[in-house]
Parts: sequence; structure tokens; C-alpha cells
Amino acid sequence: AIVAAGGAAKALLREIDVEVTSSVAGEELEAKIDEARAERDTVGGIVQVRVRGVPPGVGSYATKEERLDARLAWTLMGTQAVKGVEVGEGFGLAELRGSAAHDEILRDERGYHRETNRAGGIEAGISNGEEIVVRAAMKPLPTLMKPLRSADLETGEPANALVERSDVAAVEALAVVAEACVAFELARAAREKFGGDALADFVGAWRAYVERIPWSAR
Repeated sequence: AIVAAGGAAKALLREIDVEVTSSVAGEELEAKIDEARAERDTVGGIVQVRVRGVPPGVGSYATKEERLDARLAWTLMGTQAVKGVEVGEGFGLAELRGSAAHDEILRDERGYHRETNRAGGIEAGISNGEEIVVRAAMKPLPTLMKPLRSADLETGEPANALVERSDVAAVEALAVVAEACVAFELARAAREKFGGDALADFVGAWRAYVERIPWSAR
């Protein structure tokens, strides 16, 4: 259902020049899958969603529920098997000093922009005009062909988990779902920002907004 809704959301976002794409982060996933399959095991992984063209000002700082980063984290964390969500450089920023962690603001003939995007396009719950970057970490599938230790619920005695049919990985499928999740929440946030009860009104409000601010998509 969310993938279908995400498809509609992406169509709406395209009307305001916003593009949502996803990929599996890292390399050698195929090799990891082949190795795990040979050992009757499963693997997880990380997917990345990137969004280009979101103007600054989408989202809100007013409440936790309205923050754009919180909404994206919520929708991704609510997806089965996702155990971690990161916006921008996320956890890596905790290891840096402030002078190295934050994105300096510059201005030239293109308008305001940043040379770095460690914040992942969102600051204080609001888009800042840079590319939005979020990642979701998926745990390995729990249905194993080589069962783990468990316990019999009737006797309380030690037992092995049931052996079920299992895929080795579902990371690539998660990328599709994550893309749809992000698109849906961004479309909701854009509707709240620009309003309108018809597509022409929605697009017209967006166009008027981006024409009056010194910003252009890169």
C-alpha cells in the first residue's frame, strides 16, 4: 500500500520539480548474499534515499510531530526490519567538533548554498534547500535455514526455532519501500506548505514561493 501511495506522491512532487531516488548503500551486497546463502544464513544492509529540488522552508520547528526530519525518521523506522535511521551524516557528526560538523552558508549569483551537506538537507526540522539524504539500516531476516536456539512455549524446555523458507536478503526491496515512504511524507509536507485544493493552485503557490526567495535547485 505504501509503495502505491508513494507512487502517487512522487507524481505530485514531480509537478514541483522534486525528484526522489533510492539505492542500496555500500558495495558488494551481491557477494555478501552469495556467501550467506552458501552458509544458510541471511544478511541485512543499508538503503539510502536522496531528494533533489526541495526548496528551503518545508517542514516546521514548532512541534516534534511537525519536524521534517522526525517525520522521515518515523516513516522509515516504522517499516518492518528497520532498526536505525540516519539523516545526513547522522551518527558520524557526534565524533566531530562543531567547526567540522556544520555546513557553512555561502552566497553567489546562484543564491544561498552550502559547499557541504552534512546535515542532509534538513536543519531545525526544516528543509534548507540542499539535497535531502536519509538512510535506513535493515537487520538480517530472522527466518533462517539454520535455526537459532529458542524455547518451547508449552514446556519451557530448550528447543530450536522452526526452519522456514527464507530469502537471504530483502535490502533491495527495502530501497523501494523507503523511497515511497520518504516521497509520501514529503508530499504531505509540501501540501501543508503550499496548500491549494487543485493541482494548479498547489503548483502556482510553489512557483510564487520559489520565485521570491534567492534559491535555485542544484
